[in-house]
Amino acid sequence: SSEVLEAIENVIHDVLKSLAQKNAPVLTLANRSDWRNIEFKDSVGLQMIPQCTTRQIRSDCPKSAPKFALILKILSMIYKMVQSNTYATKRDIYYSDTLLFGSQSVVDNIINDISCMLKIPRRSLHILSTTKGFVAGNLSYIEEDGTKVNCTCTATVFTVPSNVQGIKNLISHAKFVLIVEKDATFQRLLDDDFCNKLSPCIMITGRGVPDLNTRLLVRRLWDTFQIPVFTLMDADPHGVEIMCIYKYGSVSMSFEAHHLTVPSIKWLGLLPSDLERLNIRRDVLIPFTKQDQNKLASIQKRPYIACQPMWKRELEIMAASKLKAEIQVLTSLSSDYLSRVYLPNKLQFGGWL
Repeated sequence: SSEVLEAIENVIHDVLKSLAQKNAPVLTLANRSDWRNIEFKDSVGLQMIPQCTTRQIRSDCPKSAPKFALILKILSMIYKMVQSNTYATKRDIYYSDTLLFGSQSVVDNIINDISCMLKIPRRSLHILSTTKGFVAGNLSYIEEDGTKVNCTCTATVFTVPSNVQGIKNLISHAKFVLIVEKDATFQRLLDDDFCNKLSPCIMITGRGVPDLNTRLLVRRLWDTFQIPVFTLMDADPHGVEIMCIYKYGSVSMSFEAHHLTVPSIKWLGLLPSDLERLNIRRDVLIPFTKQDQNKLASIQKRPYIACQPMWKRELEIMAASKLKAEIQVLTSLSSDYLSRVYLPNKLQFGGWL
């Protein structure tokens, strides 16, 4: 915490120094969303380069002055929380003055900018994300407040903890972790008792694009148990994008890649090549939209696809067919095909990429 306080004091000190010299204070932020500032490294994923391009948030420019003020406002809130050892969610910060902040996304963006500027992970700033992810299966742990969580004995779903760093005594006999893209598929596998039937496993869903806590938990499980991590996604560009976020990270959070990515993640399904192999009827597949085509083209150009020839091949199959499929398409073969046939065969015979 002293490191956080000192980092904030240094920023304020520079602001005061500028004022004392009768200069307009300026804050310098890294261009987090610029691909030119990102490098791809096999062992980490997408990470920010040390000498990245920056932009200035000036206090004397009508366009950037409001943002300058909001950054100082949130810095002061963080400073108070760290001093008093209290925590707040991003929503708490937004609702503390909705008129001032205008929208939740403004707050989220500024918090990421501050984290990147101070080079301090967000959870060390005493800001918690609202969790939307679920976890189930062969896992037990103790939360920071002492609550014991045991996912093993029940088919109950537990919310991913809001402070993943604070959990301890993680125990599991799982043979693998399965990341499931969508909540509906996750619930279906739970109903079919998938976590226990084949071999003990841990299932996680970020319910679409994963939030920070879900990504942190996947990374924590991998660090702790060193077991294979598989993904089960829709065979569409959106599903591939989500899988890449877990595996390689996102451009906007590349400054925190070391805590968030799991480069050893394997693509278990649904593979575009599976659709042909399983003779899925074309009438249950969905034609691409223009948006799908653009998303796929953008993914195919990314640096990490070049070093994944098997993934590249799957994306080419998807691009050629211009068709996509949700995991639910497997129910056209039989209602429990996913848990009874598809996943057991894939896991037994190594059908992942």
